[in-house]
Amino acid sequence: MNTVAAYPYQPVKERGTMRSFTLALVMHLLLGIVLYYGVHWQSSTPVGAEAELWEEIPAATAPPPTPREPEPEPVVQPRPVPAPPAPQVKSKVEEDADIALEKKKRQAEAAAREEAERKEAARKEVARKEEARKEEARKEEARKEEARKEAERKEAERKVAERKEAERKEAQRKEDAKKKAAQQEQDRKEQAERERKEAADAKAKAQADAKAKAQAEAKAKAQADAKAKAQSEAAANAQRKSELARLQALAGGGAGGGGVGSTTGAGAGGGGKASPGYADRVRRRVKPNIVFTEDVPGNPSAVVSVRLAPDGSLMSARLSKSSGNSAWDNAVLRAVERSDPLPRDEDGKAPASFTITFRPKD
Repeated sequence: MNTVAAYPYQPVKERGTMRSFTLALVMHLLLGIVLYYGVHWQSSTPVGAEAELWEEIPAATAPPPTPREPEPEPVVQPRPVPAPPAPQVKSKVEEDADIALEKKKRQAEAAAREEAERKEAARKEVARKEEARKEEARKEEARKEEARKEAERKEAERKVAERKEAERKEAQRKEDAKKKAAQQEQDRKEQAERERKEAADAKAKAQADAKAKAQAEAKAKAQADAKAKAQSEAAANAQRKSELARLQALAGGGAGGGGVGSTTGAGAGGGGKASPGYADRVRRRVKPNIVFTEDVPGNPSAVVSVRLAPDGSLMSARLSKSSGNSAWDNAVLRAVERSDPLPRDEDGKAPASFTITFRPKD
């Protein structure tokens, strides 16, 4: 199609034009020669002819008759008859020459007509052949044009089919890619969900294992602590009793001893209260000894009431206000017992009794 667009259709040039022109020129020259010799072929002077011209003489008009005299009858004059022209007498030689010239003239005319007819027939045959050639060339060109159009049509159909097939394959590829991407996204989400569940299960299992382990350890430790406590409490009670008796004996010997204060926070032997920062000092001493791994909702408070000897020895510790979580309460009491002896106050003596508050998230 690009070749046809670059070189548009042009009519086929006729062949043999120069030859036809040459033949026509020769025919005209021959015709001119024949006409020239046909006019000038007689070289003799033509014989002259004589003719007599007669004119009818009009009749003379007579004067009108008088009434008294009768009119005479007109005399009819006979019309003169013209004499026939004298026949031209030719010689025998001239007649033979005329006959020969006439014969030659007829022969030349016949030859010229035959030549003209032959040339005309040849021209017509050439024209017929040329026309047939042109017709064949037109048919061949039409066949070529039809074949070209058919090839172009088939090529266009092939290109359309290829384009449609390419579009179908591209659409199928996009659809497959879309499905693949959706499947990959679904697999990724499922994998992420599985991993999240596995991580959650592992975390929950680890927490459960840690909790069970901590509970087991706490239980074992609590049992050990309870056993040790039971043993130490027996010894401590005996020691405290003897120490308390000794302190009471010492306190009873002094004037204005007053004994143990009657109010919460009063000191032993001196009757004074704990300084403002003493409870925080005790809390900082006790808190590292708290063993508690459970997750407690909120931040409940456990209030512990403590009784001390003047040197800070723990005489008793009891829960004056529960936090609502027995595990936290027990952990706080065990931590207070582990912190024995507690630090002394600023005056060098420990207060006889005071309360201290513990919270899991402080």
